[in-house]
Amino acid sequence: MNIEFEITRRKSAADAPYISSIRLEADEHMTVAQALDIINDPIRWECSCKQKKCGACAMLINGKPRLACDTELSVNIRGRIRLAPLGKFPAVCDLVVDRSVMYGNLRQLGAWLENDAQGISSDTSYDASRCLQCGCCLEICPNFYSGGEFFGTAALVPASRLIEVSDAEDRSRTGGAYEKHIYKGCGKSLACRDVCPAGIDIDSLLVRSNAAAVWKRKPRKKK
Repeated sequence: MNIEFEITRRKSAADAPYISSIRLEADEHMTVAQALDIINDPIRWECSCKQKKCGACAMLINGKPRLACDTELSVNIRGRIRLAPLGKFPAVCDLVVDRSVMYGNLRQLGAWLENDAQGISSDTSYDASRCLQCGCCLEICPNFYSGGEFFGTAALVPASRLIEVSDAEDRSRTGGAYEKHIYKGCGKSLACRDVCPAGIDIDSLLVRSNAAAVWKRKPRKKK
């Protein structure tokens, strides 16, 4: 199968982006990550595990945030695949972006325990632990922008795990920050749910975290 890649590139953060068109003969079941590895024109992009475990290779593929290692070339439209860096984060070079805003938001949210955990349920904590911090959810979110007050699902998911195991003192400490940076900014569009590579049950995490952090109801285990 002959695939034409249209890749949005830039030499550095200070340079203007440009489109590079590259053709490649490839099997339709090859992933975008595999294709980038063999393209005879070094494209700078991030990767680590190539097994859908780290989230580093998140990018826009035909306009949708996806993981390059989890996207087969069969998603192409009429033999063409458009690759671009995520647009909600500062550009670095080619398909590389700076996603440090996500980690800064977690620090600002105070997403850590001061006291011992009270007990870990098998539902919320396990589901939240699968978050890859890839940024796909923030890319698709209509309310998130870098530097804004709303921290998005990338902060909600780890915060929900924290709230689940916190004692009353820790929940009180984080409750105000959660309400300001997550609860008040979320428009409940749940576009994030549809693009999450890990398939996290965001609806459930949102409901349970809102109840505990905002309405001060003690988290209960699912039946």
